[in-house]
Amino acid sequence: MKKTVKNRVNSGKTHESKPWSEPNRSFFLPNANLTEHGASTLDTGSVALIKWLICPIVIVASLFGCVLYYDQNFKEDFLSLAIVSFLLASHIFDEANLYRQQEKFPLFQAFYGILLKWALLVGCLWVLGVVTGQTGQFPHKPLLAWIAITPLPLLVFNLLARQVLRSMVSKGKNQRTAIIVGANPLGYDLFGKINNDAYLGIKVLGFFDDRSQVRLPLDMQESVIGPMDAVTPYVWEHNVDLVYISLPMLPHPRVLNLMDALRDSTASVYFVPDMFMFDLINARFDHVNGVPVVSIRDTPYFGVRGLIKRLSDIVIASVILTLISPVMLVIAAGIKLTSRGPVLFKQRRYGLDGEEIRVYKFRSMTVAEDGDQVVQAKKNDQRVTPFGKFLRRTSLDELPQFINVLQGCMSVVGPRPHAVAHNEMYRKVIKGYMIRHKVKPGVTGWAQVNGLRGETETLDKMAARVEYDLEYIRNWSLMLDLWIILKTVRVVFVSDKNAF
Repeated sequence: MKKTVKNRVNSGKTHESKPWSEPNRSFFLPNANLTEHGASTLDTGSVALIKWLICPIVIVASLFGCVLYYDQNFKEDFLSLAIVSFLLASHIFDEANLYRQQEKFPLFQAFYGILLKWALLVGCLWVLGVVTGQTGQFPHKPLLAWIAITPLPLLVFNLLARQVLRSMVSKGKNQRTAIIVGANPLGYDLFGKINNDAYLGIKVLGFFDDRSQVRLPLDMQESVIGPMDAVTPYVWEHNVDLVYISLPMLPHPRVLNLMDALRDSTASVYFVPDMFMFDLINARFDHVNGVPVVSIRDTPYFGVRGLIKRLSDIVIASVILTLISPVMLVIAAGIKLTSRGPVLFKQRRYGLDGEEIRVYKFRSMTVAEDGDQVVQAKKNDQRVTPFGKFLRRTSLDELPQFINVLQGCMSVVGPRPHAVAHNEMYRKVIKGYMIRHKVKPGVTGWAQVNGLRGETETLDKMAARVEYDLEYIRNWSLMLDLWIILKTVRVVFVSDKNAF
């Protein structure tokens, strides 16, 4: 009775019960971990907070345990490290891929993700220690023990938290109900996302659509409850909490009438914008001084993600330059002894947002072209020196670009930079070419580890390379960067027929 009053507030009238048909239960996906009448006793924000805090808390608790075991003073020696670790972990660890269906994210993959993120956190702490001069402040034994054992409790406690949260969702009593207006692919996709996330505590009752059954998709015909003018009575009748409208956001009379009718209800109403008509690059919602805007094409490195990307670049480039410095000295000597000219070749390229940068390479040719006309290296190119041929085949000529990474004009992973002359040519004939400059160019990239390295003698090859670059920008993550780095190592040690 209480909920009936809530949903009829200000109505001033009664509504007759109507024999609304129940949606076909077989339509709803199995294993949603939702009971018929109950769901999570926690609200969505509480569940998200628990998932966000579990990794930082485990990391700090593990540090405290190691310090206690070695009989050290936590407050005096390790408190500052604990605070910084908590703040970094709260951004680096994103649910650790454990709050999903286990068959899609097997245990070994979850542990692998935890190890990579833990390595990143340790690397960030090391860089901060070097910058602040605090690397020698902490006693070594508890610190090394903490670094070694923490991934295991991270995995264990995340798995336990997953099971506890799922159990609370399945046994709770405060499940919210929802309907979707618009039996279309967008609405169906929304339904799938809701039904596959047990932590939302939302049960979709069905769809509303004005089209006849024969005009509806086959897999949705039996799940439509009624037409749009039946939405408001159904909301009153069944105490619906959430109404999702997956229709075009246009001033259509049907939509306006629906919005006006829903004013006579306390149900929360959401529009589901269909943005898939655009070529989306990191679409997200934002605001400009209180005015809501939708980003359709933007860089993936906004906010903390940009900090994580930059810190990972500094850590990886610093480690690599330290390891390869003897090799670079040998290469420099080899270039000097085998051909005339400078050791390094500097060429103008486009960087982030199309700004011009100078990219370093070991010189592998007898020429140093950097004008309006730049000819790509071809197979058996007479301009390539014998020693330069070896450098290009093994990608060793690219090593000085790690200096560009430390300078901040390049990244370890990103779209490979092209000569300015090539950019000006291809931007006119390849759709979306300049979008690849929404991120810093990289020493290696997604296109290069997928066979698109070396000369792009046809327009189709360059278009394919650009498509891989845009796919990388759409799907960027730290894990993807690390995977590309590993694949690059394999490409370097396996002869590449495209490199000459």
